[in-house]
Amino acid sequence: MLISSAWMATPGLAAERLTIRVGPWTQTIEVEDLERYAETGIAPPRLKIYEPLLTPQVRQTLYNHLAIDPEVSDRVINDILQSPNGEQLLDTLARIAPDITAEQLRSAIQLAASQAEGLSLLSILRAIPAETLEIDLTAAIALASQLNLSRLESQALSSVLEHELSVGVEAEFEAAFAPSAPGSEAVQKWEMVFRDRQRDRDIPVDIYWSNHTSGPLVVFSHGFGADRRFLTYLGRHLASYGLTVASIEHPGSNLAALAEIPLDPRASRQPSRILAATEFLDRPRDVSFILDSLAQLNQKSYPLRGKFNTDKAVLIGHSLGGYTGLALAGAKLDTRNLQDFCENILPVGLSPADWLQCAAVELPDQVVDLRDPRIAQVVAMNPITGELFGDAGLSQISIPTLMLASTHDGVTPTIDQQLRPFTQLALPKYLIAVVGGTHLSVGDPSNLNPALGKIPFMPELRGEETANLRQFLQGVILSFVKQQTSEAQIYAPFLTSAYAQSFSTPELPLRFSTELPSSITSWLRLVDSWSNQHSTPLRLITSLLHLEVIVVRRRLNVMQHQMLAYLRMSYPSLIVVHFPRNLFRPNGHLFSRRSYHPAK
Repeated sequence: MLISSAWMATPGLAAERLTIRVGPWTQTIEVEDLERYAETGIAPPRLKIYEPLLTPQVRQTLYNHLAIDPEVSDRVINDILQSPNGEQLLDTLARIAPDITAEQLRSAIQLAASQAEGLSLLSILRAIPAETLEIDLTAAIALASQLNLSRLESQALSSVLEHELSVGVEAEFEAAFAPSAPGSEAVQKWEMVFRDRQRDRDIPVDIYWSNHTSGPLVVFSHGFGADRRFLTYLGRHLASYGLTVASIEHPGSNLAALAEIPLDPRASRQPSRILAATEFLDRPRDVSFILDSLAQLNQKSYPLRGKFNTDKAVLIGHSLGGYTGLALAGAKLDTRNLQDFCENILPVGLSPADWLQCAAVELPDQVVDLRDPRIAQVVAMNPITGELFGDAGLSQISIPTLMLASTHDGVTPTIDQQLRPFTQLALPKYLIAVVGGTHLSVGDPSNLNPALGKIPFMPELRGEETANLRQFLQGVILSFVKQQTSEAQIYAPFLTSAYAQSFSTPELPLRFSTELPSSITSWLRLVDSWSNQHSTPLRLITSLLHLEVIVVRRRLNVMQHQMLAYLRMSYPSLIVVHFPRNLFRPNGHLFSRRSYHPAK
């Protein structure tokens, strides 16, 4: 949107009309007409010319309201707008509307949220103190098409992953016991704070433990703007099986640090004003420091003596905590390509992870080795990777790695942050694909703000929608950690596709694999080549076409198998020669030849 020169901050003044501009052509729309259309679904006379454009999706966009308790609306909106995704939204709108500052947009959104009717696009328009708003329709269409293409790509990728990683017919998984069920140990929780004097840093840690301890120490690392309670349900579950869990809170990038950041319009251009560049070093060093501290406690504390196997630790990290785990596992932080990437990124198509990683360009050293040899396994859930490890950093990891990707993750998108990085990992490695999952789907519902599920530009699933996923994670992560113990073989059957699919729901299919199918890796290569040569929309169009080819090929294969089964059953005297696997041949022919020969 472009605000006309008639911008005024007069109290009580609100937008009454929109001036649509496409090049030299302009047309005025009354806001009350949009409100009437949103309420009734019928276009008023002055909107009849736009009736072909007024689709049900447009009406839903105009009509949807986010109801927020006025007493807490300021805090909720501040939490949202100060998040990386909120900063991205403000930056994108500010570029489309260069005459509006990020602070003016922020104020309009906060004012709209405090109204009785709730937050909506129309209430935000009404909260902007100008009689007339000028809309640059070309820029608005470009943004809308980009968002739509990204959504379509996510939907297509979901379909491909769901079917390409499927083990076939859904069968009930049978086992002698259920690792997702609570263990037999009584769990105790202690809250402690460790002082790192050398770095002037206080690090809170929640310790989950039981009387009978065995196996490696498990360490949790939360994401940016979260805290040590993000995975509480998982900490208690692992401890109920005799594992000791240390859930760390990183003081420079936790929820408290985010809340203390002053409003700064320059933050959208300089991510280090939100996340200090040094956090990319301090977070892994927090973990190493805590391992040192717990090793001492292991000797000196009477009640906790022998509870911390710090020589063999498993790091479980989410989002920025996923980066933390991968760095500790041996991937060198390498920012040599990051400077060019951050100078050339555009707000359209930019993910919060793309933006947030750019804080690291201010580090004095471009290559840093943060590996801790005590880390024996790593679980990276929705990790931020991007350009942080250079071209080959992840290939330096030699320990077992479990990576989780959610196909509807708007913060750390699956393609750039998980799938492509997964191909760089050495064996042994495992991938969990949460089809339809969002960025916070793995989190403890008691630790998440319910309003996050209603944010239009970053909707999160509700707790009841992700219950099966959390139950599956309890079983699969326990089984993964147990691979470091003498019980490895007992728990190995739970590191399988069949086990993952036994927890699938129609709304949230779960997939598990040790490698990506060839169709996905070829698609990733195509995306890489187009990303280096073309704009984001063109890259997305190419990606969508290729994904659709994979879907069509899969459907044809299913039809082929059904036809062959029918022929074998109906005409046993015939020998059926199969189609070659490559239906789409380089010479451009859709199908290869086939023939039927009578049996001799």
